[in-house]
Amino acid sequence: MSKRLGRGLDALIPSLSVNDDDKVVEIQLSQLRPNPYQPRKSFDDDAIKELAESIKQHGVIQPIIVRSVLKGYEIIAGERRFRASQFCGNATIPAVVRSFSDQQVMEIALIENLQREDLNAIELALAYQALMEKFGLTQEELSMKVGKSRSHIANFLRLLSLPEHIKENVSRGTLSMGHARALVGIKDERKRNELAEHAIDQEWSVRELEEEIQKLDQKTPLKVKPTAKKRDPYIEQLEESLRNQFKTTVKIKQQKDKGRIELLYYNKQDLERLLELLKQFA
Repeated sequence: MSKRLGRGLDALIPSLSVNDDDKVVEIQLSQLRPNPYQPRKSFDDDAIKELAESIKQHGVIQPIIVRSVLKGYEIIAGERRFRASQFCGNATIPAVVRSFSDQQVMEIALIENLQREDLNAIELALAYQALMEKFGLTQEELSMKVGKSRSHIANFLRLLSLPEHIKENVSRGTLSMGHARALVGIKDERKRNELAEHAIDQEWSVRELEEEIQKLDQKTPLKVKPTAKKRDPYIEQLEESLRNQFKTTVKIKQQKDKGRIELLYYNKQDLERLLELLKQFA
């Protein structure tokens, strides 16, 4: 099934192909709005800037695809080109106007991102769920539409049963899809949270996490790295409080009466999120 995606987006959705017979028009950027069904929640700023440099030199080579809506146009395919054109300061962008249903728009946005593997596991799971709920699709019907197996769809949907703080770590990349799949099967909430925390702090591989999960039935203690001395409970409580507030791993390093607080970030967007939170205390 997955090979269907390898044929290209145009093969799956012929209405997205642009040929010589199409009428290409220049549309004001101010008349465009992003696809409301776009499953991707964040865009790589560096990649947008690189694309913008290419547009400055060569222009927008491939027109975007849009549909006409009540107030202007809605982007069906090509939001990165649209954002890069905005970054360049361009006033217009070449486009082809077509008619699409809401369901087609959702499917196109999902498949386009699937091909570029731009979505993290949680974004993908939420996109699958949205398509199924909005249009009453079964997992089998959805699998046919996006060119993935039914078991693939089911595995991603199961991730949505995880608590928010674990899903946030999957979104940020501190826990992988493999880690998340392993954690889904743990019914004991306390044990699941404990394992997730250890996997993040000690950078366990998926296999290491699975080995620790297997030990749960054997009542074997978790494999925790030894510490030089017992930590101050007050410091541990502070770390827990800050961890909940900033939604990331927090370490307080103490040396007598001084020390430092470390906040871990995992990509540029995560750093910017933390900086915005810190500004609130300035």
